Amino acid sequence: MRNMQTVRSRIPNINKQDGTKTRTDQETVSTLFEYFASTFVQEKDMEGEDSTADSDQLVIAVSEDLVLKTLSRLKPDKSPGPDNMHPMLLRETAHCITQPLTWIFQKSVEEGIVPDDWKRANITPIFKKGSKSAAENYRPISLTSCVCKVLETIIKVQMTAFLEARKQITNKQHGFVSGRSCLTNLLEVFEDWTRSLDEGYGIDVTYLDYQKAFDTVAHQRLINKLQQIEFGGNLIKWLSSFLTDRSMRVTINGSRSSWVNILSGVPQGSVLGPLLFLLFVNDLPDWIKTNIRMFADDTKIWTRISGGNDSEALQQDLDSLSRWSEEWLLRFNSNIRHQFPTKYTIRQDDKDWTLQEVEEERDLGIITTDGRF
Repeated sequence: MRNMQTVRSRIPNINKQDGTKTRTDQETVSTLFEYFASTFVQEKDMEGEDSTADSDQLVIAVSEDLVLKTLSRLKPDKSPGPDNMHPMLLRETAHCITQPLTWIFQKSVEEGIVPDDWKRANITPIFKKGSKSAAENYRPISLTSCVCKVLETIIKVQMTAFLEARKQITNKQHGFVSGRSCLTNLLEVFEDWTRSLDEGYGIDVTYLDYQKAFDTVAHQRLINKLQQIEFGGNLIKWLSSFLTDRSMRVTINGSRSSWVNILSGVPQGSVLGPLLFLLFVNDLPDWIKTNIRMFADDTKIWTRISGGNDSEALQQDLDSLSRWSEEWLLRFNSNIRHQFPTKYTIRQDDKDWTLQEVEEERDLGIITTDGRF
């Protein structure tokens, strides 16, 4: 059996804050633990709106049939969370545990309470890109309770159906959405760009992403957005419980850090995390007047250039994005890029930053080049 914890956790020595490198797994665990904990966003308390009863609100249904079906689909080669409940055990005993789990799930949903054991995560650091010695180049993937993931799956399916029926996910978003993908994102974008170029226009494109986007989602702000969707009081209460009072520890090759409270973010590696992130950024296109496409947190905005006013319109959209970022506490990465020579700026930390001009950009795996070069 291939286990994520053993296959993916071969981490080299990491740079420490004092300039030296870690020498043992325990030092590496501690260094990554300190970095991951430092990325949390702390928000001031926000007043949310109480959900009111509405016949059109979503009511989560948990039945024995749903529980059994979900248990039977668990992948046995995945790793367990801190509770050590292995997915193979859950799948092989599905017929025996379906009834008691259904009672537990129904109680959890009805009362809007997620047990503390379900909110603990073993963090596996996964390398992204850049130097393998830099802690900031690792993504914290959560290994959480497989029992909770069964309930998350049941809830996600019903949330997704509710959102799709109401067409509430913006059509500018192509990440984690059924029927959309990197391919649909690129096809829509390239069709627009090709048409503009064939008609003799130029195109200015800016590429944006956010710092530790999944890890810095502000919980109360996300909950406030969820309340606007009319999910229903019990579901909002359950999602609020799911998001808050979580804890994590970093684990590498048997070495473990201490536990720390998670102050922000949606858990990477959870079932509901991607959907909750999409709902957090779902209103971003409403702030844009030119053109925008998104793949999760990867965002590009562009405009055709036929005169000076067109570049001004793109700059106004960047100004709007700056205001959105400030309001929702999701910070831009410092390496925001654009193609074509007009100088654009974006505001962060009360300072205007000039976007980096690039000759080529890897856009969802496809390299686009500046036509001037």
